[in-house]
Amino acid sequence: MKKYKASQEQLTSVQLDSAMLAGKVTNLQGTVSQLKQQIDDLDKKLADMSSRAGQLSTDAANKQSQLSQSQQELANQQKKLEQLQALMDQQKKAINEIRKKMADALVGFNSNELTVAIKNGKVYVSLQENLLFPSGSAVVNPKGKDALGKLAEVLNTNPDITVDIEGHTDSIPIRGRYQDNWDLSTARAGSIVRILTNDYKVDPVRVIASGHSQFDPVQPNGTSEGRALNRRTEIILSPKLDELFKLLENSSTN
Repeated sequence: MKKYKASQEQLTSVQLDSAMLAGKVTNLQGTVSQLKQQIDDLDKKLADMSSRAGQLSTDAANKQSQLSQSQQELANQQKKLEQLQALMDQQKKAINEIRKKMADALVGFNSNELTVAIKNGKVYVSLQENLLFPSGSAVVNPKGKDALGKLAEVLNTNPDITVDIEGHTDSIPIRGRYQDNWDLSTARAGSIVRILTNDYKVDPVRVIASGHSQFDPVQPNGTSEGRALNRRTEIILSPKLDELFKLLENSSTN
């Protein structure tokens, strides 16, 4: 009996130990499952981080490429600006030289007969009616023809100068052989063109003639002095701007 009881107690103890071990095994299995899930989660996060790192690296490379391209474009634009500034300085120098040559050539005439000035980046030789024409006429008088001859000498020794001749009148309606002030201003510009090209051999390709009638006054037409200043012919001179225009066209298309 003693041995039996001892065996029973031992069996009971073993059963309790077995139950406890089983519980521990179950707990450990649960822990293992949690750890596996955590490992899977960490692996997934690591994969996401690697993917993001790769994307960030690609984005950084793209940004660097864009930056390099922008820097190159900026350098190109800076170079074009420098070229444009150099051309503009060159044109400004040429315009000042034209003004000086014209002023020297026409030095013998009074300021109430003609003026030489720079305006809007061009040289304006403004010849008053009393120098060039009788009132209401488009026939150039001898003194006016002499002035045009001196002007033509400068033009013929400087073939890169373009010539724009503009006829202007006051606001008093014209009477006589011309229909109106439009007709007179255009006829006067044409007379000067013919003298420059036929008599003084200025290249006709360089010359443009136009009439502005009374609609571009330099002074109000309300006084006799103002009307006298408005009755003028302007010979507008400018150096050829082919290189400047070509650079501007290239800048706009690039």
